[in-house]
Amino acid sequence: MKKIRVLIVDDSAVVRQSLAGILETSGIIEIMGTAADPFIAAKKISTEVPDVITLDVDMPRMDGLTFLKRIMSQHPIPVVMISSLTKQGSTQALKAMEYGAIEVIPKPNLVTREFFEEARIQIIDAVKAASMSRLTRRKQNIGQATSVPEKHTADVVIPKTYLKKHSPHTAKIIAVGASTGGTEAIKTFLEGLPVDAPGVVVVQHMPEVFTKAYATRLNGLLPLDIKEAEDGDTVTSGKVLIAPGSHHLLLKRRGIEYSVEVKAGPLVNRHRPSVDVLFRSVARSAGNNAIGVLLTGMGDDGAAGLLEMKETNAKTIAQNEATCVVFGMPKEAIKLDAALHVLPIHKIAGEVMNL
Repeated sequence: MKKIRVLIVDDSAVVRQSLAGILETSGIIEIMGTAADPFIAAKKISTEVPDVITLDVDMPRMDGLTFLKRIMSQHPIPVVMISSLTKQGSTQALKAMEYGAIEVIPKPNLVTREFFEEARIQIIDAVKAASMSRLTRRKQNIGQATSVPEKHTADVVIPKTYLKKHSPHTAKIIAVGASTGGTEAIKTFLEGLPVDAPGVVVVQHMPEVFTKAYATRLNGLLPLDIKEAEDGDTVTSGKVLIAPGSHHLLLKRRGIEYSVEVKAGPLVNRHRPSVDVLFRSVARSAGNNAIGVLLTGMGDDGAAGLLEMKETNAKTIAQNEATCVVFGMPKEAIKLDAALHVLPIHKIAGEVMNL
């Protein structure tokens, strides 16, 4: 099995060493080299092209965003931005996604072993996802990482119990899950919804400081009312609630109304927020009044949850392979026969409204 060759670009020698150590624990990633700035990185790329580049934002001589733009315009290579994301950094993260970065994740938190382990999982998974993205123009058979911690299911956050069949008079709910490539896929999906569409709850795998900036950006671009979810927010027509990074998002039913719970907890399917947690809560609280949509992303988070939604007579849709950046999560849902419909991203909103 061919290993994923990674070039690490960061001005800190300590960070370069730390990232190299983290990535090598996967067993399927090898470090092609490191570079202290983009000029050194460009020289290395001219002699050997890596499968993935990890790139810092703030560096001497040339910043990471400028280098990213040049890479994508001259010789596209999958890039994972790894930076110290602050409130200011979240704006840079959005720009990085617009310029073509596959993932944007924070630098490892060395405060506790638990935080470091979660960061290790995020970094390895981001590099794997980048290596499988459509930018590589090739498919690789990616194996499992070594020394992977236990993979939790949604059981650790919400039990698998369902309410009785819901009245057709209860408000409708749209639940959306996405990961790699999802920021643009979600935007495309929301662009196709009318302003009076049923309430939408969204899980997109992204860093904690990123989600609020992402929601604010979408709110400024689209006529829908879009915000980062807060505990107790109601879900109403024309409103879109996006799960905050590092917290799970659950749907709750109060009479004929819906609200959300923002909840801490362990990683589920190696993610927090987890699509499986959201979809299970939607199956439990909305049942046949819901529509589940699973978009592009690596792994299988959301596949089991979409099946649970289908089992409660909810309508379910998966994005097709041709329009996915990484055909992972939708593929796993299709394998489970969890998706009633498989559609290109630009047709999903219309089908949701038809349903």
